[in-house]
Amino acid sequence: MRITRALSAALLTLGLAAAPAAADSSPSPSASADSKAPTQAGTSFRTATELDQGQTATASGSAGDYLYWSFPADAGQRPTVHATVKLPASHTAETWQLDVYDGLRRRQSCQYGAQTRTSPQGTPSIELACVLRTVRAWSEPWANDPLPGTYYVRLTVVDLAASDLGLPVNTEVKVDSKDIGGSAAVDGSLAKPLVPGIALKSASDADDSSGSGSSTSKPAVLSAIEPDDGWSSGWWTDRWVWTAIGGVLAALAGIGGYALTRGSGRPSRVPPDV
Repeated sequence: MRITRALSAALLTLGLAAAPAAADSSPSPSASADSKAPTQAGTSFRTATELDQGQTATASGSAGDYLYWSFPADAGQRPTVHATVKLPASHTAETWQLDVYDGLRRRQSCQYGAQTRTSPQGTPSIELACVLRTVRAWSEPWANDPLPGTYYVRLTVVDLAASDLGLPVNTEVKVDSKDIGGSAAVDGSLAKPLVPGIALKSASDADDSSGSGSSTSKPAVLSAIEPDDGWSSGWWTDRWVWTAIGGVLAALAGIGGYALTRGSGRPSRVPPDV
């Protein structure tokens, strides 16, 4: 009876502990239907069009233009960038390329996906994709690991005939991500996400709170976009849940071992009275 009660309590504890992990492992919510998706693209890092995850951005341009978008990615996410280029009917073979950069403008490699593709003559469209590595909450300064912050998408043609230069094209870009969870967690977190201009804004806020009373304008954050639920602090992962589960299983093993080895509780032989 005692063992049954202990097992019931342990199962209840496991259910309560696993609930947050199940919630954290769910895919990131897409943008709401009433939010307006961008209909243009920037021409440089500084003018990149901000894009929420789950939105489909569209833009018109010309073959040879550099098209830029930016999106936020938080720790534990594995972003995937999809791009579609709709080409005119009369075009020769063209090679398009999709590049992704982090907040420090370091080019990030793709785990898999068709990052560069060539469309034969007359092909109506071409599709590109880039699956990034999982974003880490912290990394060594010398490493090139993806870190929380703003990411930039650059779409451009890298090889085309001179006769195709300047032909009109229509593009679609969408970013989504998968939450990897505690398997990608690290012991540490950044003081601030890699968002261009956020350090300038923080310094300006500190100066204003010191009571100087100056009326100078604050430096603007170059990228104001962030995840819907804000930037994570980096301390909570579902590794805490699995640690708790391991502790409960160890306790159950101890209870079971004790129940098997303690015997009936009465001596097999009663010593004779002296």
